[in-house]
Amino acid sequence: MTLHLKNPLTFFDLETTGTNIVKDRIVEISVVKVMPNGEVITKTNKVNPTVAIPHETSLIHGIYDEDIKDCPTFKNIAKSFAQFLEGSDLAGFNILKFDVPMLVEEFIRAGVDFDVSKRKLVDAQKIFHMMEKRTLSAAYKFYCGKTLDDAHSAEADTKATLEVLKAQVEKYQGQEVVDNLGNKIGVIENDVETLHNLTKSNLVDLAGRVVLNRDGIEVFNFGKHRNTPVTLVFKKDPSYYDWMMKGDFPQNTKQVLTEIKLRAFARG
Repeated sequence: MTLHLKNPLTFFDLETTGTNIVKDRIVEISVVKVMPNGEVITKTNKVNPTVAIPHETSLIHGIYDEDIKDCPTFKNIAKSFAQFLEGSDLAGFNILKFDVPMLVEEFIRAGVDFDVSKRKLVDAQKIFHMMEKRTLSAAYKFYCGKTLDDAHSAEADTKATLEVLKAQVEKYQGQEVVDNLGNKIGVIENDVETLHNLTKSNLVDLAGRVVLNRDGIEVFNFGKHRNTPVTLVFKKDPSYYDWMMKGDFPQNTKQVLTEIKLRAFARG
């Protein structure tokens, strides 16, 4: 089947030195850009992370320090990838929890503006878990009837995710989606905005340090101020903002907190 697209939809996957978005770095990035006319363009790069890859991580994705020592750093290719992703909505497997935050953090470190707030984000894993609740290899087998031979290769995973999402839309189109509490939250449609609304999260910053509560208010999601509105914390405990700005938090989190503080200050 063909996905109905208003904008290009770019599937992407990252292989990294680890899972800490503050300290770890990208070692491979692969994107598969699907154009509204059906054209598919693939762009893949191995990346020198400028830090050592832990051996246990290399055993998972098969990329070792020797393989990437002569590759460009992310800063070298950041502008090229930002241009390639310009105007695209984003899709992938488990991108909301890891790949999007990691990619944004790398762009920030490279000094390249990459705003995801105005893009649709479609996470095939969330659709999969809502409807079948398994893994990418199982999803590929279940939806496409194929075995994912090169699992943890960024390009293989990315192309498999494209096939999975197309099969998901074809299989579930018109079916109602129910959350874990039994609430009806929408219907699967061949439309990126609909899929975005079904798979989006309540995260305000990409690392999940700040989330929206049930009333749509920005609250802290960790520590001593957990579940407390951010603006209230800044009012009663102003040093908390300074502590986070100096702390080991993602740059995206710091940007979000600064925006909230400035917005609150502007309102008086």
